[in-house]
Amino acid sequence: MEKKQTSDHGRRDFIRNTSLAAAGFFIVPRHVLGRGYVAPSDKLRIAGIGVGGKGASDLAEFVKSPNAQIVALCDVDDREAAKSRKRFDKAPYYRDFREMLDKEGKNIDAVSVSTPDNTHAVAAIAAMQLGKHVYVQKPLAHDIYEARMLTEAAKRYKVVTQMGNQGGSGDGVRKMKEIVDAGLIGQVHTVHCWTNRPVWPQGVPTPSGTHEIPKELDWDLWLGPAKKIDFNPAYLPFNWRGWWAFGTGALGDMACHIMDPVYRILPILYPSDVECSVATIWQKMWDDSANPDSCPPSTIIRLSYPTNDGKHVIKVNWYDGGLLPARPDELLPDEEMGNWDGGVIFEGSKGKIMADCYGANPRLLPTRLMKEKKMPKETIKRVPEGHYVQWVNACIAGHGKGETSSPFEFAGPFTESILIGNLAIRSFLMKNPNLKGWGDKYLGRKKLLWDAKNMRITNFEEANQFVKREYREGWTLGV
Repeated sequence: MEKKQTSDHGRRDFIRNTSLAAAGFFIVPRHVLGRGYVAPSDKLRIAGIGVGGKGASDLAEFVKSPNAQIVALCDVDDREAAKSRKRFDKAPYYRDFREMLDKEGKNIDAVSVSTPDNTHAVAAIAAMQLGKHVYVQKPLAHDIYEARMLTEAAKRYKVVTQMGNQGGSGDGVRKMKEIVDAGLIGQVHTVHCWTNRPVWPQGVPTPSGTHEIPKELDWDLWLGPAKKIDFNPAYLPFNWRGWWAFGTGALGDMACHIMDPVYRILPILYPSDVECSVATIWQKMWDDSANPDSCPPSTIIRLSYPTNDGKHVIKVNWYDGGLLPARPDELLPDEEMGNWDGGVIFEGSKGKIMADCYGANPRLLPTRLMKEKKMPKETIKRVPEGHYVQWVNACIAGHGKGETSSPFEFAGPFTESILIGNLAIRSFLMKNPNLKGWGDKYLGRKKLLWDAKNMRITNFEEANQFVKREYREGWTLGV
C-alpha cells in the first residue's frame, strides 16, 4: 500500500474559484452530474448519524467551513441529540439511520458516523452504497473483518472517506516524518506507544438487575448488530467503550491517535505476530465464564511488523491502563514523557524521537538536539484547514480530485493492524481445555501468528472467532 502525502492546492483553488464564480456560470443539474458529486453552486449537505457527545462536536467542526451544512440528524437517544437538534433545528431528525437514508437520501451528499464502535461499519456501508461520502469516527470498525469490508467498499463505491483520527492532519506527524526520513535517528527498530486510557470502567463484572428503559432511548437500535441484552444504564452514554459488545477498549479508542505516526511514517503494513500481557481480576480466574464481557483494566501488547521490503522487523509496543514503557535515559528527570494523554517513542540505530498524543510536538532525545541539530526543510504539505474541513473540501471536489489524510485505503489497514491487538487480549483469558483446576481458567501469554491476506490466526483457531463477529438477526453489512 502506497502512503501518499496530501496536496491542498487543488482543494483551496476549487473553493476559492467557487466563491468567485460569475453570475452567469452555467449550473448542471445534480442528477446529470452523477451520484456523489456536488454541483459547484451547492454546499456539501451532511447528515449526522450519532449526534450527541463527539458526534455533536464533529458536526460543529464541519460547519466551520462555509461550504458545509447539516441537513439531517439521527440518534437513538433523544437526550444525547438535544444539543444538535437545537443548533440545527431545520434538519429533520430520525432514530433509525436506515430510515433516514431511505427518506432523505436525495437531500444528502455526505454522512458523518459517530456512534459506538459497534455500529460504525453498518452505518457507513449503508451510506456508501447510496454513493454518499463518509466520515467515520475512530476506530474505523469494531472488528477486523468490518475494517477490510469498509476499505473495499470505499474503493467500490468511489466515495470520499476520512477516519476521525484528526492528528493525521496535524503538523506534528508531518514534521516527525521529515525528521525520520532525513535519517536523524537512523533505522527504526523499536517503538513504544502509551495512553492514559481507560478513563471509564474496565475489568468490572457484567452489570445485572432490571432497569426501565428511558422513553427517550430506543434500546434495540442502540444495540445495533450486537447480541440482545437487557438495558442497563452502566453501558451509556459513554462507558460502552469498556464492553466488548459495543467498544474496543483503550486500544481501540486511542491507538488510532497515538499509533498514527507509527503507521504513517514507517514502511509497514500488517503485523506478522502479536502477544500481550493482561491485568486480570483474581475473581475472573475462578469464574466459569470463558470470555469476560468487559475489556481488561490494563494491557501490554507487542506487535512485530515486517518492513515492506522484508529486510527488517520493527517491534511496536503498546501500554495502557497506567502502564508505561521505561523512561528513556536521554530524557531529563523533570522533562515530561509524552503528554498527559500519552505518547510515542521511536528508537533508531542513531537515536530516538518522541511525540505527544496525536503525534504532536515531536522532539529528538535528548531534547537539546532540537537546537543543536539542523532540522530538515519542510517538504510535506500541511493541512491548515484541519481534518474536518479537509474532508468537506475533498467531498466538494469529488472522488479522485480531492485528498484526505486518512482515507479508508489508509485507515482500513491501519485499523486492522490495531485490532489485531484485541485478538491477543481476548484470547488471553480463554479457558485452556488441556488443563484442569486453577490452570484451566486462562491461557496466559501466547504469541499469535497472523495471516493478513486471509485475516486468520494460524496457530490458535479459537482466536479467529474475534476476527468477525456474528450479527444478530435483522442486521447485515450488505456486502
